Amino acid sequence: MKHILLSAALVALPVLSFGQQAKLESFPLSSVTLLESPFQKAQQTDRAYIMALDPDRLLAPFQLAVGITPKAERYGNWENTGLDGHIGGHYLSALALMYAATGDQEVQRRLSYMIDELEVCQQKSGNGYLGGVPGGPDMWRQVKAGKIEANGFGLNQKWVPWYNLHKTYAGLRDAYLLAGNTKAKSMLIKLTDWCLDLTANLTDAQIQDMLRAEHGGLNEVFADVADITGDAKYLKLAQRFSQQTLLQPLLQGKDQLNGMHANTQIPKVIGYERVAKVGGNPAWHKAADFFWQTVVEHRTVSIGGNSVSEHFQPATDFTSMLESKEGPETCNTYNMLKLSKELYLASGATKYLDYYERATYNHILSSQHPGQGGFVYFTSMRPRHYRVYSEPQESFWCCVGSGLENHGKYGELVYAHRGTEQLLVNLFMPSRLEWQQAGVTLTQNTRFPFAESTELALKLKKSRKFALSVRQPAWVPAGQLQVLVNGQPAVSSTTTPGYTTIERKWKSGDVVTVALPMHTEAEYLPDHSPWVSFVHGPIVLAAATDTADQPGLRANGSRMGHVANGRLYPIDDAPVLVSRQEADLVSGLRPVAGEPLTFTAAGLIDNATYRNIKLQPFYQLHDTRYMVYWPVATPEGLEARKAAIRQRDAEKLALDARTVDRVAPGEQQPESDHGFASERTEAGVFQDRHYRHATGWFSYNLRNPKAEARALRVTYFGGDRGRTFSIFINGQLLQKVTSDTSKGSSFFDVEYPLPQALRSGPASRTLTVKFAAEPGSTAGGVFDVRLLK
Repeated sequence: MKHILLSAALVALPVLSFGQQAKLESFPLSSVTLLESPFQKAQQTDRAYIMALDPDRLLAPFQLAVGITPKAERYGNWENTGLDGHIGGHYLSALALMYAATGDQEVQRRLSYMIDELEVCQQKSGNGYLGGVPGGPDMWRQVKAGKIEANGFGLNQKWVPWYNLHKTYAGLRDAYLLAGNTKAKSMLIKLTDWCLDLTANLTDAQIQDMLRAEHGGLNEVFADVADITGDAKYLKLAQRFSQQTLLQPLLQGKDQLNGMHANTQIPKVIGYERVAKVGGNPAWHKAADFFWQTVVEHRTVSIGGNSVSEHFQPATDFTSMLESKEGPETCNTYNMLKLSKELYLASGATKYLDYYERATYNHILSSQHPGQGGFVYFTSMRPRHYRVYSEPQESFWCCVGSGLENHGKYGELVYAHRGTEQLLVNLFMPSRLEWQQAGVTLTQNTRFPFAESTELALKLKKSRKFALSVRQPAWVPAGQLQVLVNGQPAVSSTTTPGYTTIERKWKSGDVVTVALPMHTEAEYLPDHSPWVSFVHGPIVLAAATDTADQPGLRANGSRMGHVANGRLYPIDDAPVLVSRQEADLVSGLRPVAGEPLTFTAAGLIDNATYRNIKLQPFYQLHDTRYMVYWPVATPEGLEARKAAIRQRDAEKLALDARTVDRVAPGEQQPESDHGFASERTEAGVFQDRHYRHATGWFSYNLRNPKAEARALRVTYFGGDRGRTFSIFINGQLLQKVTSDTSKGSSFFDVEYPLPQALRSGPASRTLTVKFAAEPGSTAGGVFDVRLLK
């Protein structure tokens, strides 16, 4: 890592390795070839999806932005509703990753074509700008002039334009660093210089105000440009684009993540870590590490994912995780893996690899359909719910963009090294490593996790001495990881923490065999509530329950096509595991003869309907409803446990059954999906619930396709006193509201009947609901808005 001298306004610090004696490096993707395995199959499935996309349709937003007539019509879905061009940026990264991983010349040609066409767009812009943001050039001129109107998901009436542009930056960076496209390097620097010029006359306060809008990992990519060029001005830009409202609590070791939009935060923290490495700032590294610890240890479910409806749920209450159809978002885990890789390379600590392995096997691998292809947005943890898969020509969500990348980079952290003196084996994945610096080829042959061992076969140009370190996974009890060299017990050490290390003079033909005994554990939710999942080694076990009633399984191009909107099955009808103590849960799982990694739990399940279902690796389950987490009760407490679940869930299901459409105020995606518009408004989190209020107004477009809606239900908080505002629907006054002072400090709901004129006819199909403050007062806070049958 280059050491960059900071400007006089910044503090110069030496680059740190944060505790390691020598620099720890991952291998380039081009050095690692996947061998036959689910990972290799996923890689090839991803390649087919990538190549099925039309590059000219992905290029169209960039061409339209600078007045070039496109060769093809742009794609639909998110690609023509305001986030135009974001998939094009991801596409560059995906092509670069796939080419680096496979050497596929057709993929390289596709990447070169994209870069060449984008270069024409950048040249046409005349100032280094390159982006697909609709109306971007005019909007950026406003920003340069200091006109900034930002909220959580918008800047100057555009949908997260900096987030969008970050994908272009990252794509150019990856095209250069991963695929060696030197033209992309020049374009990346020009685009970064454009940003320098754009923000040169903005104050730090103005930039921080602008960063309230989601902006991806701009600080990360600017730090990367600093590392590529050795120029400190780009590091300063990275620091200016590091949001302080998130950073400062992290620097102080404070967890203030409840209610935050999760994937807005994770890329910023990757940026903090990159700034720390490039500029030598251990405090920022410590902040990034604290964030990782907070998310992984307190907000992550067994598959390695986090968030409910895109937001961090309270660390002490995972109820919403179990109730929601919108569970962990794949983009979040994509970014948590990036952060884990950075933190591992900074410290060498294998806890990051333990998480990386868990999330890779159980969330990322499971997020792509293994047969037809297609990517998952939300992986619901609700018992007996299901997932939705994208279609190549229809779906252009954020998780399609990150999904295109995910399955091309499985080889990125299987191995690592320190110079030519130490080789580290991190993951147990069939693969071949070409360690060119050391003249070593290592082939890892394994059927893991279906076999509890791996074999490392060495081929050397000439015999040489080096240390071979094999990761000691957290799921292998101390003393049970056994290593043989050429069939004989090896003399090993633990000089590298978290690894078993063999140092000797190796020769071509040496074979190292590693025993990896796996055990099953019952893993409770982080809030310690009585819900468990089963994990065998690093593999999460889950059960397919049925394949009925899965509408939208293959997504169409609709705005909400990424959500599994099929019927929510009552949670109290789900199977309950009955056990007197935790140890009985594990012993109650019985292996199925002839079916590796497959178990039954017939002796634990209370409901006879489900006693014959099988638990198997979650990543193998597709096109089905499933169980990952199971409610647990003692025999004596079974009925009370089911009654408590029934009461809470019945109220939710009854409300959902009446709901025609709903928007969650203050939550980014639901508001964007409902045509949010406003003046002088703010959003926040109060008592772990999102809200929006305004001294001006805000509005949403609610869908009522069958004209079934008969009432508008709004949730308020009793502590909001002395507020007066009006509610309008389609411009017609529905109700003048004065704060209800009788409700005390509690949340309450009010139903407003819809006038007869809005109950039928074309005008009733979309209802624009507007909350407008009276002069000198405030509208809201509003915590929930629903149309009810």
